[in-house]
Amino acid sequence: MAFDGVTVAAIAAQLNENILGGRIAKIAQPEEDELLLTIKSIKDGQRRLLLSASATLPLIYFTDKNKPSPITAPNFCMLLRKHISNGRIVSITQPEFERIISFEIEHLDEMGDLCRKKLVIELMGKHSNIIFLDDKDMIIDAIKHIPGYVSSVREVLPGREYFIPKTVEKANPLEEDFEGFSNRMSAKAMPIYKALYSSYTGLSPFYSNELCFEASLDGDSSTASLDENGLHKLYAVFENMVDSIKESRFSPQIVYENGIPFEYSALPLESFGEGTKKPVEDISTLIENFYREKALVTRIRQKSVDLRKIVDTILERDIKKYDLQLKQMKDTEKKEQYKIYGELLNTYGYSAKPGDTKIRVLNYYTNEEIDIPLDKN
Repeated sequence: MAFDGVTVAAIAAQLNENILGGRIAKIAQPEEDELLLTIKSIKDGQRRLLLSASATLPLIYFTDKNKPSPITAPNFCMLLRKHISNGRIVSITQPEFERIISFEIEHLDEMGDLCRKKLVIELMGKHSNIIFLDDKDMIIDAIKHIPGYVSSVREVLPGREYFIPKTVEKANPLEEDFEGFSNRMSAKAMPIYKALYSSYTGLSPFYSNELCFEASLDGDSSTASLDENGLHKLYAVFENMVDSIKESRFSPQIVYENGIPFEYSALPLESFGEGTKKPVEDISTLIENFYREKALVTRIRQKSVDLRKIVDTILERDIKKYDLQLKQMKDTEKKEQYKIYGELLNTYGYSAKPGDTKIRVLNYYTNEEIDIPLDKN
């Protein structure tokens, strides 16, 4: 399951609870698209926060594991160390319920004056990035530079103004009321679950289906089938989701299928049986455990594929050998008969004429006449 707005909201809530007001003690860049921040907070002491802008697996979570860094720190890491090392985190927000977390950091500049910068991580698949901004939201630098010829929607380069691109018009679910909800659902002629995630930022197809299930509706049914009662039931579960997010009532859980991690959610899931769900203490632990277990299963599968290929090849070869041996065994069942045919042909073969398909001869073993089949060619 990809990061959605609900998961990011749970992470933002955990970050606010644990490191708001903390100071950035260390900044490392163990990978080309990854940062590891060590933060000293009054409440929890020292915590490590991993920020990954990987195109395949963007993540942000607390971790106890340290990662080796290159001997020479990359330029982006050096820039962050120069500006926000020992800086204090004064706010952690999720702008417009997007898959974005913004850290506002207070620090002293070269002159000793107090100023603020922002570190923004965008968790948007192949568009993921970590961007460093000044107090006027101008880009100082980014872990990935995106020039105009790569993206016509937004350049991510030093000196450019930072903004969140709006490629599709979606509403913030945290600011929605029943009237707006009703209008958006009725305006879209499509399956109900699709109308949900295409109308609101941060909602994934998976969680949109979950909302439909909790409202006792078929998510694949058209929005045209929604009557007044169905609309109120759907809005009720939608509103409950919004209240849970606003009040930080998260309940992280991993869903297993045949013992393998299948899905996860920051909020309770009703569409899965109790035996398949495993509660996790916090969202960071969930993310770390889910992707570690998933990666382990993937590695095992990759290795088992190679082994299975070897076994299949050997098995196929042995089956062919076995079939040949069976055929040979079947042929030897008539060996005595063919032995007699051979001896009789050696004795009487001269009497066969060209084109004959059989020859009648005297079997001197039994003193009876027998027909021996011949190849007319």
